[in-house]
Amino acid sequence: MLKKLLLLPLLLTLLSFRTADKPAYRLFTGGGKPADYDKMLKELAAADVVFFGEQHNDPIAHWLELQLAKDLLRLRQGQLVLGLEMFERDVQPLVDGYATGELDDKAFEEQSRPWPNYGTDYKPLLQLARQQKFRVVGTNVPRRYASQVAKGSLSALEALPAAEKAWLVPLPLTVDYTLPGYQNMAKMFGDDAAHAAGVQNIIQAQALKDATMAHFLNQARPEGHLLLHINGSYHSDNHDGILAYLRQYNPKLKVKTISAVTQERLTKLEKEHEQQADFVVVVPQDMTKTY
Repeated sequence: MLKKLLLLPLLLTLLSFRTADKPAYRLFTGGGKPADYDKMLKELAAADVVFFGEQHNDPIAHWLELQLAKDLLRLRQGQLVLGLEMFERDVQPLVDGYATGELDDKAFEEQSRPWPNYGTDYKPLLQLARQQKFRVVGTNVPRRYASQVAKGSLSALEALPAAEKAWLVPLPLTVDYTLPGYQNMAKMFGDDAAHAAGVQNIIQAQALKDATMAHFLNQARPEGHLLLHINGSYHSDNHDGILAYLRQYNPKLKVKTISAVTQERLTKLEKEHEQQADFVVVVPQDMTKTY
């Protein structure tokens, strides 16, 4: 009894530290159960493709992407390929040149059209690839073509030279407007018939991005390798977007997804985020942003 009484102050102290904790994130399964990073890591390492759906200005997601790349590289004994939405297909030779050390930082950043937050958020991933000698693949359609489609539909791509079409998913592209993500986009832009054609073009531009990323990441993964793909969460949430097209190319792939979200409270996964991905990273609503 005396021993238990002596341990009581220590237990209360430990509990007080726990309640005073300020976590930067919490991890949940898609079903809303608390998840453990190491167990998640083992599950992801057994996959063929892992999608990390980020909010582009979330520093916690970017840090976790870097940690995940390091850990998956270790568990897969170097058999890792990194795919990035942030680089477009026409700059792939520059991405290859940087990863192999042929291009220095200045030349690469001047020519590859990096996103404004490249230096803080994506450069560490490319530096890791350069150091550890694994391949990085830019998977996205050049933005000028997505812009053309948003303004004038997929028919705007028909006149492109063959050399430029090589940077896109093979055409013609069939868009499934019944996909949940595209239906949500239609709802966001409204059901006004006067704007229907414009909304359809915007969905076609999104589909062009999704399908192009699926096409090139499927090509980029050698047999036996794991491909870690970083993209905005809308492109992979609910196993939709890129995944819908990837299933058409290779339905036998074992695919896992992560989605980063923000919540005011981290103690429980909110209903709206359940089943959004196989694993959900919950970051505080007031987390600082990278831009």
